[in-house]
Amino acid sequence: MKFFDEARIEVVAGDGGNGAASFRREKFIPKGGPDGGDGGRGGSVWVVADNNINTLIDFRFKRIFRAQRGENGMGKDRYGKGGSDITLRMPVGTVITDQETGERIADLDEHGKRVLLAKGGDGGWGNLHFKSSTNRTPRQRTLGRPGEHHYLQLELKVLADVGLLGMPNAGKSTLIRAISAAKPKVADYPFTTLQPNLGVVRTDENRSFVVADIPGLIEGAAEGAGLGHRFLKHLARTHLLLHLVDIAPFDEGVDPVHEARAIVDELRRYDEALFEKPRWLVLNKLDLVPEDERQARIEAFLDAYGAIDRHFVISAMSGDGCRDLVGAIQTHIDAHRPQAENIDTSDGPDEYDPLAP
Repeated sequence: MKFFDEARIEVVAGDGGNGAASFRREKFIPKGGPDGGDGGRGGSVWVVADNNINTLIDFRFKRIFRAQRGENGMGKDRYGKGGSDITLRMPVGTVITDQETGERIADLDEHGKRVLLAKGGDGGWGNLHFKSSTNRTPRQRTLGRPGEHHYLQLELKVLADVGLLGMPNAGKSTLIRAISAAKPKVADYPFTTLQPNLGVVRTDENRSFVVADIPGLIEGAAEGAGLGHRFLKHLARTHLLLHLVDIAPFDEGVDPVHEARAIVDELRRYDEALFEKPRWLVLNKLDLVPEDERQARIEAFLDAYGAIDRHFVISAMSGDGCRDLVGAIQTHIDAHRPQAENIDTSDGPDEYDPLAP
């Protein structure tokens, strides 16, 4: 199924039914009085978060959603039937905003969360409500109120604890394959990853975290180069960013330090809050560097790059260093979400234990 993370829809709640103005007319009852019933309430439009859905493709072609109108009131004290509500199901992580005002209406950040998008109109009153001691034959009635009508922007931001960041072919997809059971496409050409991938990493029976792999960035992404900044929004909810750097590029003219700094610059230009997130440097593809050159190349890179919070040296292909990286990530995640419940992966991505023998 193709991945869609943005959509625009129109939601229209049902109008309320009109109240009735009628009078009781039966044999031997010449002055039966008013008996007009109220109109029914219009149906509302709701949304619910569902972790069994992972894309907004359902809103790609059908974009208008209308709830049922309430029935009009009738004579003989008969009230109109209320309109049926409709419920839209969207992926967990969807953010809903009003296109016209920019106001955020809902953030579906947990499974089962239910939010009202458009409220149905109230039904009108029949003339039965206007009867009084001085108004025995009221002919007044009220019309039903219109339902709410909104144009909405849907934006899916995946829920993950750790985000992988780096140039194309830095080894992000290989790493997520190495530490989880996710199987994103891996190839020896750039932009192999065209959509976000999620993998669950379980470190022991009750401890795990979710990793998000997004398409690679390149210098100039802010101007639309490559895939641009389109997928960086999927890192907004993460607790930690892993900046992967190819320490052994095939092209000898490529400077890993320059590429690493370019990624950081693009991150800052996109979102200062995302730039301020904890970010660890991960030097990948150690297996492609001769053993007698590894330490010198690592030290040269770190000296040229400058101060960093924390760094790791790994080979995602062979698994070297991945155990230490996974353990450090789990410790960091536990420290920053002490009240969080263990991740329920029964309906989520596949699991894999990278620490198993």
